[in-house]
Amino acid sequence: MENLPKKIRSKKLSTRVDLTAMVSVSFLLIIFFMVTIELAKPKAVDLSLPAKDLDEKWENIITCGSDPSRTITILLDDNDKMVAYSGLLYAPIAKPKEFNYGKNGIREELSNRRKNILEYSSAMGKSSNGPIVIIKPSKKSNFKNLVDILDEMAIAKIETYAIVNDFTPEESNLLASK
Repeated sequence: MENLPKKIRSKKLSTRVDLTAMVSVSFLLIIFFMVTIELAKPKAVDLSLPAKDLDEKWENIITCGSDPSRTITILLDDNDKMVAYSGLLYAPIAKPKEFNYGKNGIREELSNRRKNILEYSSAMGKSSNGPIVIIKPSKKSNFKNLVDILDEMAIAKIETYAIVNDFTPEESNLLASK
């Protein structure tokens, strides 16, 4: 019995698994999903529009709350036609008038109105409330005219303006007559 070979025992291997790569991949996945969720959230821009004055006679007229003297409405039509008035159409501060684009046209009018409104606001002790311009492009106006009037807003330093497509019948008649 002495000549029997000895049992050879197999060498025990380590049962540990290296998880370094798995941790790195999981962190990359977490970062990826966090970024994609953040980018998928809808982004909103605050837009402050004037309040709507609902009158029985004049429906859907946009005013500036209690101070319509700050409102300037610009109506855009085809062939570079532009009509602007201050205040409300049924009680305008400045009568509707046709303007051209450029330095001696609407830009000069906007700058003068802005200056007058700021002077009036400071004289009344209010914070510097500038004009509110309502731009109303008609269906006949083109995109170039809208871009041009937005450029005029930037040049004249008009901070508050809105693009609205609600035409009253009176405004449509005004564009047709001018």
